[in-house]
Amino acid sequence: MLKRAWVFAAILAIQTLCAVFFVAEILLTVLGVPYAPIPWAYREAMELAAAVGLVVGVVLGALLLRASLRRTRAAESALRAASGAFMELVHDHFDNWGLTAAERDVALFALKGMSIAEIADLRQTSQGTVKAQTNAIYRKAGVNGRPQLLSLFVDELMDASGRIESVPSQGSPVA
Repeated sequence: MLKRAWVFAAILAIQTLCAVFFVAEILLTVLGVPYAPIPWAYREAMELAAAVGLVVGVVLGALLLRASLRRTRAAESALRAASGAFMELVHDHFDNWGLTAAERDVALFALKGMSIAEIADLRQTSQGTVKAQTNAIYRKAGVNGRPQLLSLFVDELMDASGRIESVPSQGSPVA
């Protein structure tokens, strides 16, 4: 519906003219500005056209709002599917790498961008322990550090972008 922008521009122009018609008449009357009277038949036709223009604008506005809400819901659904696909991909790799439960927690925190100190605080352990766990994770994953670990998942999601939406509904892993 938004592809025909000229239609909406025309409706907006008609609504603007209608509003100017009604507001101008009121302002002229309130300010006491004299103006030549319009024949009654023309005046009624103009009021009717203005009212129809406003009603059409309201209806089209409602249709645009509905279409916008529908697109928003579709985008949110796709985001949830992508998020689910990402987490499924992460857990599949964690399984393949044989990460321990503690290493899984540390790896998820690292993927979220948390520092060694933040992870240690959250896990109530020493920074040395977290460093050892991250080194074990990197070794098992075959990467040299956090950027490569994250890149591994991002690259795989980009390569499988056509499969992301189908993963949650089929329940099959992306790997």
